[in-house]
Amino acid sequence: MKKPRATLDRVLSKAGIASRTTTRDWIQQGRVKVNGRIIRDPDHWVESAKDVVHLDGRRIRDEKKIYVVLNKPTGVVTSFGDNKERPTVYDHLKGLDRWVFPVGRLDMDTSGLLLLTNDTDFGERLLQPDSKVPKTYYGKVAGVVSLDEYFNLACGLDIGRGETTGPAIVREVRSTDKYTWFELTITEGKNRQVRRMFEAVGHPMLKLVRIRIGGLELGDLPIGKFKILSRQEAFRALF
Repeated sequence: MKKPRATLDRVLSKAGIASRTTTRDWIQQGRVKVNGRIIRDPDHWVESAKDVVHLDGRRIRDEKKIYVVLNKPTGVVTSFGDNKERPTVYDHLKGLDRWVFPVGRLDMDTSGLLLLTNDTDFGERLLQPDSKVPKTYYGKVAGVVSLDEYFNLACGLDIGRGETTGPAIVREVRSTDKYTWFELTITEGKNRQVRRMFEAVGHPMLKLVRIRIGGLELGDLPIGKFKILSRQEAFRALF
């Protein structure tokens, strides 16, 4: 039977201690040993059954899996660091004793439900295009959305850059002479997709909040706060 093998950077990231980009830097800095020997090649193959990996003298073992939901504020970027020195989601995770990565992204101007974890298998499963996990947003746009425009949003439309959207579920929550509030569910993840959909039918986005991923809801979690989920709670996002 073939022995399980993985590159050294993947072994470290799957242990739940950092992203693959970060672990590649650590390896190249000479901080990682395999079987007592410093390895500087992130693509070095490791066999889990026989090889022993150390980082800064500590043996690498799988971290306990952790699942976190954050109510991301607007004006915050979904990344570990930012070269423009803007606030990041990690500024709102103070007190968390383990590294986690965001499962997908929310653009800087969008708030709401952001799921983070160190469970790379779970993250990859949630993000793969074939998963078709529904994501629901609540928003406010300028102007009154017409029935024809709702039809185009629901059936799919050209959002520019050579991209078109698939079917969506959209409903009006309420409207005035100047604004429309809506709920929209998509199963895709194109860049700034919901904003571009409404811009394509002539309605600039004024507010956008992600309120649900699969069966996982944001609920009444305060803006800028996070909570740790059980595995069962987190896996609601898949269904």
